[in-house]
Amino acid sequence: MSIEHNVQIVKDFFAAMGRSDRQGLLALTSEDIEWIIPGKDWPLAGTHRRHAGLADLLQKASEMVETSYPAPPEFVAQGDRVLVVGFATGRVKATNKTFEDHWVFAITVRNSKVTNIREYIDTLALARASELPGERQGIDSGN
Repeated sequence: MSIEHNVQIVKDFFAAMGRSDRQGLLALTSEDIEWIIPGKDWPLAGTHRRHAGLADLLQKASEMVETSYPAPPEFVAQGDRVLVVGFATGRVKATNKTFEDHWVFAITVRNSKVTNIREYIDTLALARASELPGERQGIDSGN
């Protein structure tokens, strides 16, 4: 497929995420999708596989955080890889703390389906926003 086609698949994927359209997301992803979110002490971190893992991740995310994207992301593509560069603001529901997150998603598209997502996110900002009062999640301030 063309690079432009791959970018459009990824744009459609992000549009479906923005609408919370789970069926649309599943239609755009391969059955053996793998979504990797780095970090620890963050319930969404880990490797999420297949449609069942994707559905579980989306459910957890909707229960845990509210996120908005003040500006459209940038799409950079080469071959079957599309990098999506963006900025998000949000709130962790359990703590009511807000966060700002500059992020990059590295997404692989094959046969018109998203097959792999690797997030590069501000895990420290999300961990801090997830902290309950008096709790430290292994965050070292360097002092």
